[in-house]
Amino acid sequence: MRRVAVTYSVFDMFKIGIGPSSSHTVGPMVAAGRFVEYLAEDDLLEQTVRVCVRLYGSLAFTAKGHGSDTALLLGLAGELPDQIDPDFVENILSGVRREKSLKLGGRRQVSFDETADIVLDYGEPLPGHSNGMRFLAYSDTGGELANHIYYSIGGGFVADDEELASPVDVREVAADLPYAFHTAGELLRLGRNSGLRIDELMMANEASLQGSDQVEAGLDKLWDVMRACMDRGMSSGGVLPGGLKVRRRARRIHAELLANQRKNARLPHECMDWISLYAIAVNEENASGGRIVTAPTNGAAGVIPAVIRYYLEFCPGADQAGVRIFLLVAAAIGSLIKTNASISGAEAGCQGEVGSACAMAAAGLAAALGGANEQVENAAEIGLEHHLGMTCDPVGGLVQVPCIERNAMGAVKAINAASLALMGDGEHFVSLDQVVETMRQTGEDMQTKYKETSQGGLAVNVVEC
Repeated sequence: MRRVAVTYSVFDMFKIGIGPSSSHTVGPMVAAGRFVEYLAEDDLLEQTVRVCVRLYGSLAFTAKGHGSDTALLLGLAGELPDQIDPDFVENILSGVRREKSLKLGGRRQVSFDETADIVLDYGEPLPGHSNGMRFLAYSDTGGELANHIYYSIGGGFVADDEELASPVDVREVAADLPYAFHTAGELLRLGRNSGLRIDELMMANEASLQGSDQVEAGLDKLWDVMRACMDRGMSSGGVLPGGLKVRRRARRIHAELLANQRKNARLPHECMDWISLYAIAVNEENASGGRIVTAPTNGAAGVIPAVIRYYLEFCPGADQAGVRIFLLVAAAIGSLIKTNASISGAEAGCQGEVGSACAMAAAGLAAALGGANEQVENAAEIGLEHHLGMTCDPVGGLVQVPCIERNAMGAVKAINAASLALMGDGEHFVSLDQVVETMRQTGEDMQTKYKETSQGGLAVNVVEC
């Protein structure tokens, strides 16, 4: 498993984009945009009359279900994941398909017929990563102007061959940060030596890159997008796209829970029903291509919003300051997992997606509820430990079954993990670093058919209707 070190920014771990997949939708869109900029920087854009993209590995096997083909069209046309309005996507795509051409980066009109110019290669994946893409540009004589490879390495992160071959030590990347850390052990030592909470360490790092007011505004925007996504999911009905004919459930569940409130017919476990509702609402929106926050991936995007909403609506004293603490701490845990293991389903299976989201949410909740640093680390460890070995086996290559319900289960487990950690004193037998390393090893040992290719598990044992 090849890894590229990343900075410890909350805005690296949480990205605004569109569904259904951060690796297969957001990543290809970003890669396509990078290729256009590559052409422009090398003075090749004005010579280009045609582009072609070849997808390998997991991207090829699940391209249609994950919207990789449409993401490439959008990215080549200059659209950005965090700025595009999902309501306008179909208009853009229909224009490209009708004219069989697009304007590269909004600047250069070129021929583009997706049936011929997006090739799904089901052979051997590229050596760097299972989510590989080869972009080619051609001149009016048919000569090849450019041939460049990018990899979508999880959570919307993209790297080319050079970046994968020469990974930067994260400690060098973060050398100018006041509180750089590489492991959970280092993070805890920083907290003990400075007397600061994990969120305060993270805020100091973020504020060294931009003003603290900007950081807080950015955190608030992330939560606004998460909450809006959740609300849309709870008010939208119908059938999810893609051919499985999965019915959206969030609106019905929401109506039933509200009706129970009016009848005073609450059951002791109803709190879990609300948590599940919140997660399902987000992931139904994701499956529909809606506006989403990668947390840390799109396929696992419902866990953290659901737990934040639980915090705000069920925990006494909850406030917006607590939401910021939650997001900062969750980002710290996500950065540790990404740096030392993986958040990519194609690399590690669903343990890397829902498992990581559960650990991040558990730590964030424990911190928001006033837990000590050691309790926060313990919460993350519990959340991740009990997702070890979880496969990524989407039926039909769609981020629907079992992905939507897995987010609901991950959210409930995150709250349970935080509660267990807060009832302890922070001392525990297994460290977060040990669990992260175990997840990395497990991901390397896991067969490819269980890692987002839809060639094993539920994907082959559930009959598509």
